[in-house]
Amino acid sequence: MRRGFADLPLHHGKAPPWLFERMVKLSRSVVELIVLEHGKDKLLEWLSDPVWFQSLGCVLGFDWHSSGLTTTVCGAIKEALKDIGREVGVFAVGGKGRSALKTPEELARIGDLTGIDTEPLVEVSRKVAKVDNALIQDGYQIYHHTLFFTEEGLWAVIQQGMNEKTRYARIYHWFSASVGSFVEEPHKGIISSKVHGRIDLNLTAKESEGSRKAIACLLRDRELTVKEIEGVKILKLPERHHIKPEDLDLKGLRESLRKMEADIKDFEDILKVRGLGPKTLRALALVAEIVYGAEPSFRDPARYSFAHGGKDGHPYPVRREIYDITLETLKRAIERAKIGEREKVEAVKRLAKILTG
Repeated sequence: MRRGFADLPLHHGKAPPWLFERMVKLSRSVVELIVLEHGKDKLLEWLSDPVWFQSLGCVLGFDWHSSGLTTTVCGAIKEALKDIGREVGVFAVGGKGRSALKTPEELARIGDLTGIDTEPLVEVSRKVAKVDNALIQDGYQIYHHTLFFTEEGLWAVIQQGMNEKTRYARIYHWFSASVGSFVEEPHKGIISSKVHGRIDLNLTAKESEGSRKAIACLLRDRELTVKEIEGVKILKLPERHHIKPEDLDLKGLRESLRKMEADIKDFEDILKVRGLGPKTLRALALVAEIVYGAEPSFRDPARYSFAHGGKDGHPYPVRREIYDITLETLKRAIERAKIGEREKVEAVKRLAKILTG
């Protein structure tokens, strides 16, 4: 199974209104058609595949396939699902910046309107954000979070983080059916155009299993841990470490542990703890190695790479007339498919060949 995320360079600019309007319409048709042909579960599975998602973005925006693709495509699909969500049984919440922070409110609103129990999804949303911001410390700060889900509770999450120094964005794809554990290799697929030799910390790596257990142990008996921390006076670390002695703020760590009220049974429980961020986890990982000899992983989870281009009209501008023909063709095909004329769906499958022929 492929695992990973995609790194894309940040470009300036945004989708013009005329293009986004068409992207919403085409998204609506594509979503309806996929659900008709393959079912809503397959739609979420494909959205969680970074390669398929990137391809969808190229279809919706043609040359609109820089990092702006993620936020724009997710936004277009979310807008489309506002109209057809109940009909197809798929919904979307979240988005970029402040919209991401409104995810719990949007889930509650959809729950009230549809009768779907969305409370478990609020917890899912928080866990996913915590993993990609705190457990994987790769230099990318999450600023986009979109959650897609079905009436039955299947879900997919697409998150994007930005590295301020390199100006690269990284996309994280999740699919509930592929998540055996939130804290060990949880992502659906891995694909990247920029793979780092080492990152600051990767507590989701399989090699970090010992570190995760040791950290959970430290948090289960916090009073004893505080005493252990007070005994740490001099740190002699091998040069391989990305965690440096100055990262270990003993006073701050002691205060954080004393304020913590959560009951920690295993490592995944820390995802529910508010205020336990990257800095505290880095310090705990270092203490866990000193006390238990459990070394954490600094491996970048990215594994594969692929080439991509820019936007801004290259290699060619969006051809509005063909886009509109595509929209109308898909609309007619869906209408026919709904009343049983399946040959129209087969015709749509040949649409790409017709357009490029």
